[in-house]
Amino acid sequence: IKFENVKFSYKNNNKENVSFTAKQGEVTALVGPSGGGKSTVSKLAARFWDIKSGKITFGGKDISTIDPEELLKNYSIVFQDVVLFNSTVMENIRLGRRTASDEEVKKVAKMAMCDEFIEKLSNGYNTVIGENGSTLSGGERQRISIARALLKDAPIILLDEATASLDVENESKVQQAISTLIKDKTVLVIAHRMRTVAGADHIVVLADGKVKEEGNHDELLKADGLYSRLWNLQTKSSQWTI
Repeated sequence: IKFENVKFSYKNNNKENVSFTAKQGEVTALVGPSGGGKSTVSKLAARFWDIKSGKITFGGKDISTIDPEELLKNYSIVFQDVVLFNSTVMENIRLGRRTASDEEVKKVAKMAMCDEFIEKLSNGYNTVIGENGSTLSGGERQRISIARALLKDAPIILLDEATASLDVENESKVQQAISTLIKDKTVLVIAHRMRTVAGADHIVVLADGKVKEEGNHDELLKADGLYSRLWNLQTKSSQWTI
């Protein structure tokens, strides 16, 4: 996915001159202060909105020339706000690919670390989970969302850091599921906690709707710019005690 001098305006909040490339087989992390444009950029990548000027390409093709429904077939999206339906676990996962067999659904559920809690449900995979998965915990809902994305097996993953609100045990399980999901894909991850992006292949630092810096973790720390300041602030705050 390539952004070339992209400009976009949303509720008088201008994003301008955004240029970067998210390469296949790499994890590209979007970091920066709140309101800097991270979520907007990820949504523009999937053409949830159209841009004012510039160009976004997918595999070299301008996404504005691709039918939105056809374009979205190439994306698996795992955001913090998981959308589930008042149906069975099986059918919620099968939304990733409607033609999938029960065996295929169970395979990705295991890969996404879902099987351990599904086995404890009253009717296993045939348990109705309530509106938006009301009978499940946050971590369980996230893992179903990841299983759905695994089943779809799209070449591009848009990931809004799915573990930010989870406890340590659930975070570990979801991270394991995510590592399976992103293998060999083009991955664009919105990062809220700096420690989760240190291993990213490429980091794009956004602020005020612009790309301020980009590089890997070590390069950006050496540059001693905005990324370095954000990293040091979060590192210090993690050591605070009450």
